[in-house]
Formats: sequence, C-alpha cells, structure tokens
Amino acid sequence: MERIAEVLRKTRETDIKVEINLDAKPYAKIETGVGFFDHMLTAFAIHSGISLEVLCKGDLEVDCHHTIEDVGIVLGQAFAKSLGSKSGISRYGNSYIPMDEALGFCAIDISGRPFLVFDGEFKADKIGDMSTQMVEEFFRAFAFNAGVTLHINMMYGKNDHHKAEAIFKAAAHAIKMAITPLEDDGFLSTKGVL
Repeated sequence: MERIAEVLRKTRETDIKVEINLDAKPYAKIETGVGFFDHMLTAFAIHSGISLEVLCKGDLEVDCHHTIEDVGIVLGQAFAKSLGSKSGISRYGNSYIPMDEALGFCAIDISGRPFLVFDGEFKADKIGDMSTQMVEEFFRAFAFNAGVTLHINMMYGKNDHHKAEAIFKAAAHAIKMAITPLEDDGFLSTKGVL
C-alpha cells in the first residue's frame, strides 16, 4: 500500500495544498510566505525521511497566525490520510536533538487519540518573520488533525532559533521512528486496532 496523500483546503484566510509521501526519498518544497516557518518545515521533512510539498497563500498582511495554524491542520490531515488504518507501523517514537546549546525532545504515539503537551518558552516575540507563539499552535493543529499524542519539551537553550529547530527536528525523528513499518501488518495494540 502506498502511503501517500494530498489534501487541499481553501478558506477566506488561507489556500493550502499539501502532498506527502512517507516512503519516497526525502524531499521538501515549502512555500508559505513565512521564511522561518519554511525553514522549519523543510527540516521537518528531511529529518523525518518523507517527501513533503506545502504550498500556502495566506493573509500575511494580517499576521502569520492563520497561515501557520492552517498549515498544521492540513499537514495533520494529510499525515493521517497517508497512514490509512495505521496498520503495520511501529506507532511510537521519541528523539532528543541537540542544536548547539539547545536540546529538544519529542515523543509521539500514533494512537488516534489527539493530544499535545508542549513545555517550553521563547525569549523573543519573533524568530525572523514568525511569531514564536505559533510554534506551539502549529504542533497543536498538527497533533489534533493527525490524531496523534505529541509531547514536546524544549529541555534548555538560549538561542530561540536553536530551540525551535531542535524541537522541529526532534518531532521529525520521532515521527520517522513511529512510521517505520513492522515486520508484520498488524496493529501494535492490545485492542487490535488504532
């Protein structure tokens, strides 16, 4: 079964297209109009080992909120769609990622039970043209639309760029582990289903 998906979503605030292939060579084409967010999504794709295309036209004349949250929604929907029944995946993943002086951690359960625990704070209001408040909002939108339990912890760090990049890459490596196929095609669950 091919683990691919395409999701389109158009509202008065954003027009988004996401294409994802969990088994293709790592690739990223990211165009959201928010430079630092593009940088984070590119790292997310490459480090999770997936092929990802995200095209978004948003109301950036307002701010970056709608663009980033809505991309999280659509990316989460595409991720869930690409996994189908979630049969035959490792389900769990976790990763610590150092980025110079910063250390980020992420653990994921592809469970069908959406939840986000986000522990971390930024010093600045923005990193480049991206509001630092939107880092948590992106992960919340992704987790709840992907149907995953996500725990993210900025363990420590001084540079906000490094802290954000550490947690995006930690999330990517945790996802890479969790979507790894099992030897058989069953469900890693005592219930027999996810």
